[in-house]
Amino acid sequence: MEREGSVSTIAKTHYKEPNMYSVILHNDDITSMDFVVELLVKVFHKSSVEASDIMMTVHNENKGIAGVYTYDIALTKKTQADIMSEKRGFPLKLTVEENGI
Repeated sequence: MEREGSVSTIAKTHYKEPNMYSVILHNDDITSMDFVVELLVKVFHKSSVEASDIMMTVHNENKGIAGVYTYDIALTKKTQADIMSEKRGFPLKLTVEENGI
């Protein structure tokens, strides 16, 4: 029951899940396999076994997914990996792609 001068509303809140983005590693002929594994462990927090598997996917298929995150986190991980690669003198290319659902 509403009275004059007061508002009584029940708002339904709908939350949308954030879009997810993949950080993609691209193969090149210069970046060492050991560095790719190290980067996956340090930046993307992969186990050594998982990092080795991803590195082999990149090597064999020319690209592989380092991880899937919300946009801001994906961009941050890419930037961290870019900085680490540049400091070590590797031209490793990473891209961020929206997951199509």
